[in-house]
Amino acid sequence: MRGGIAGPESDAGVVIRADVRNESRRVLDDVDHRAARALTWLVVLLFLAPLAGCAGPDGSASGAVPLCAQPERLGVLPPVLAEASGLAASRRHAGVLWLHNDSGGEPEVFAVDSAGAVLGRVRVTGAENDDWEDIALGPCPAGECLYIADTGDNGEAREFVTVYRVPEPEATDMATPAAERFRLRYPDGPRDAEALFVLPDARVYLVSKGRTSPITVYRAPTSLAADTATLLERVAELTDHAPLGMLHVTGAGATPDGRHVVVRTYVNLQLYRLDAGEFTAIGAPVALDALAEPQGEAVDIRADGTVLLASEERGGEAGPLSRLACVLEVDGVRGREASGTRHATNSERAASSSRPTLAPAARLPAPIR
Repeated sequence: MRGGIAGPESDAGVVIRADVRNESRRVLDDVDHRAARALTWLVVLLFLAPLAGCAGPDGSASGAVPLCAQPERLGVLPPVLAEASGLAASRRHAGVLWLHNDSGGEPEVFAVDSAGAVLGRVRVTGAENDDWEDIALGPCPAGECLYIADTGDNGEAREFVTVYRVPEPEATDMATPAAERFRLRYPDGPRDAEALFVLPDARVYLVSKGRTSPITVYRAPTSLAADTATLLERVAELTDHAPLGMLHVTGAGATPDGRHVVVRTYVNLQLYRLDAGEFTAIGAPVALDALAEPQGEAVDIRADGTVLLASEERGGEAGPLSRLACVLEVDGVRGREASGTRHATNSERAASSSRPTLAPAARLPAPIR
């Protein structure tokens, strides 16, 4: 200290002042986080809402039957899932959800119940968590498997990304059998991807985040060889350009029959009908502001249209586990077909001399309107 030697009392004073400063920073960080979230929604409402065709607060067009009910929180995730990044609803074990942490975490999956309580913790044998971003269930030679997307690439510099596959474990298992490892490469250079889904034909799909380029759907071949580099195929573009950061894609899921896909961003989600490789947006995007998620990351969808969501912890605020009920069939017509916006496939885009011109409400990605 200036003017003399610091004794016990002055040391205590320094400690107290340091504690005060640390607490002040924590409070300010929390305020900044809440203010940023509020600003995010202000931008969505003021800038993006006019493009949604006068959408109501539930994401449906004014006067239309809501596609989804208001989302509701089921519980909060424990500290061991502070970095929850992917979610898959078990089809074999009623009420069991599989989650995992983001990059830097252990190569393990967690079985949790619908309130967020941990039922089991299973190590994925032979896997590494470089940057795990999503998880999905799908068919495999062993029956039903977990597919884990180690596909995060913030710097968009990875030559290959990895998808691990293991038979779906029991919640009480300690470890899985040795994981199969599939190396995947994008046809148009490295991409950051946080969204994965698997269809009944066992084909793996990745959806790019949209960090520096349009949000794009990629598909792996029907037959994958472990530890062999495989080139992905561009299937469809969901946007004409890279979206705003708050509207980056953070998760995806597919119904067990493969007819419907859900794609989420930090602030909303969009349902798609998938038919012969074509993605058709169903209705308007569904806003998730009612959940007040610290950082919305994960999503999956059940056969009955129940959508499940999970969020990372942020600023000391635990990530919630949430759900909303969506209508997949209306009067026998899947997904309000008449109101859908169809997104061009890659082959159609290649055949066209210019990019397709869409109505203003459809120019932004279905999760972005």
